Amino acid sequence: MTGALEVANLTKVYGEGRTAVTAVKSAEFRLAENEFVALVGPSGSGKTTLLSMIGGLLTPTEGEVSIGDTVVTSLSSRQRTRFRARSVGFVFQAFNLVPFLTARENLTMMATIAGMDRGQIEERATELLRDLGLAERSGNLPEELSGGERQRVAIGRSLVTDPEIILVDEPTASLDSERGAQVVQMLANEVKSRGKAGIMVTHDLRMVEYADRSLTISDGVVEQSPRELVEA
Repeated sequence: MTGALEVANLTKVYGEGRTAVTAVKSAEFRLAENEFVALVGPSGSGKTTLLSMIGGLLTPTEGEVSIGDTVVTSLSSRQRTRFRARSVGFVFQAFNLVPFLTARENLTMMATIAGMDRGQIEERATELLRDLGLAERSGNLPEELSGGERQRVAIGRSLVTDPEIILVDEPTASLDSERGAQVVQMLANEVKSRGKAGIMVTHDLRMVEYADRSLTISDGVVEQSPRELVEA
């Protein structure tokens, strides 16, 4: 195993011929375990497309994605679905919580889909709700939670299956700067304390300080930026 994540020559082209648009072009990088990386770029730069290919939600035109020992891009659609459920944790910009399920049920539902043992599911959900400061809110529906609490439920859901990698899409988009910083710091701590790898898509450069390093994407081209260059 070369690392938690390896992306090789990853390309996504929409359309054909003269109307073809390259959303991501020949992206190459690696993430180690315990590494939290920021993916930074303006709107329309290819950030979400790249994240979707890494997580197996979108099929690349060319290239490979390996998570752990699994070459995700070589899996069939059904195999990718099973792999995603167990090995990839997503935190979406809009939370995507099930509105008629409680905070706890939103966590246990994801683990059930992944085929985890019921006792293991309950134990894992209890641990995460406690660690995320949601133990007393576990029986509340999403509409009864604040924006920050819903974001924490989404983080817990992404971690409940003990995935190999966490993929986070604009976690601060609906939060003020103070709450956004708290959420990103929490994400970074959870990723690193649990020995995971994580990628956070963001356009907010203030959030980069919580990452180990950053990747910059512009017009579909990814460049690696050492942290010291970001801070300079």
